[in-house]
Amino acid sequence: MSSDIRIGISGWRYEPWRGDFYPEGLLQRRELEYASRTVSSIEINGSFYALQTPERFSNWRDSTPDDFVFSVKAPRYITHVKRLRELDEPLANFFASGPLQLERKLGAFLWQFPPSFRYDPPLFTELFEQLPRTFGEAVQCAARSPRFPAPEGLTTGAKTRLRHAVEIRHRSFMQEGFIELLRKHRIALVVADTAGKWPLVEELTADFMYLRLHGDKELYSSGYDDSALDDWARRIRAWAGGKQPEGARRLSEQGDSSSAERDIYCYFDNDIKVRAPYDARQLLEKLGRAEGLEIKPGQLPERFL
Repeated sequence: MSSDIRIGISGWRYEPWRGDFYPEGLLQRRELEYASRTVSSIEINGSFYALQTPERFSNWRDSTPDDFVFSVKAPRYITHVKRLRELDEPLANFFASGPLQLERKLGAFLWQFPPSFRYDPPLFTELFEQLPRTFGEAVQCAARSPRFPAPEGLTTGAKTRLRHAVEIRHRSFMQEGFIELLRKHRIALVVADTAGKWPLVEELTADFMYLRLHGDKELYSSGYDDSALDDWARRIRAWAGGKQPEGARRLSEQGDSSSAERDIYCYFDNDIKVRAPYDARQLLEKLGRAEGLEIKPGQLPERFL
């Protein structure tokens, strides 16, 4: 069974994209429908700023193609405000707020930490032990929410695995112990390209890889030229095949014992100059993964008129 390689964008509602990636004449309410037919995955980032609702997640699920996949960014209330303390209720509210409504279109959960957050082994151990690892565990967690009703009518099996990825920005995480903890819990370390501002580490710690490409020269702004995209394609092919690419920027002296194929989630977050959707589509084409996508960026099919 070959790896599932998903390339897409972080978010889809951006004013500068209108009249460019989103062609003139496209209604704003159809932007997700359009974007999900130009790339193969989207990272939902509205959930980072505020809890959403089950109805909203259900609408996003139903607006996208059958084989589409979302990843979901966890709330900053947990990572930036509570800073991993007193997690029971915030975790329950998050999982009850709707991400499970994505059903089989749910990819991975992203847990991003601020630059001021230092590595605290007990706190991260507690978080990793509390995170639900299956749909059934997530439903049980959500049922404890005082804010939302327990999820109902889900068709995804209770034993279906959930995936989690962690994005770090403080150099205190650059130690063997953190990598070992990730491997113990099979949680992915995000490969974050931030134009050199924050650590970029490429370690195999789970059965999937999670990439966030924020810009290689200017954070959140610069596009990736052809040679840069070729290099990311080379790396993705290696990871998908269960190997580390030549020149991998590693921290650990230990290798992951698994050489199995890995699924890939890769999101472009260099949106300021409308580069993200075009870079994502170009990388999909380089990897031979654009077949079946209905729309090329900037085109307006008749059915959207």
